[in-house]
Amino acid sequence: MMKKYLLAAVMAIMTLGANAQFEKGTKFANLSLTGLDMSYQKGQKFHFGLQAQGGYFVETNWMVGGVLGYDYVGGGPSHVFDLGANFRYYFSRTGVYLSGGLLYQHQDLGVKNNWLSLVPEAGYCFYINRHISLEPAVYCHLCLNEFETGSKFGVKLGVGFYF
Repeated sequence: MMKKYLLAAVMAIMTLGANAQFEKGTKFANLSLTGLDMSYQKGQKFHFGLQAQGGYFVETNWMVGGVLGYDYVGGGPSHVFDLGANFRYYFSRTGVYLSGGLLYQHQDLGVKNNWLSLVPEAGYCFYINRHISLEPAVYCHLCLNEFETGSKFGVKLGVGFYF
């Protein structure tokens, strides 16, 4: 019985410490691997990407930020460059977050395309320490120009830095 109480106390302390990262004025940086051949976009085979994100907590649990990314798409090869703005909402004391934003993509898929996408995302922050977290997430790019061929969804894994 004592083990259960001790485990509950440790979990409560860890949860309270994680909440400090989401306070107003905190800065955020993230580097993520996207795709990892675990994404789907109609007509494409292999997909690998890197994404950098920076942000600032304008209120507790609310972050606004920017995104810069690069994707390599197999079956071509093809290149995609991303530039966007987003927001995140962190649910207090859990590490779970929801994100949304707008992403401009310049694609060279044999034919050059410039697409605009809505980007919802859901993820979790697993804290290694007070300033560093592992952040797995699922994402969806909903292309506003060509929904059927430009939309994709996938999984990404990032490392977040809070300072």
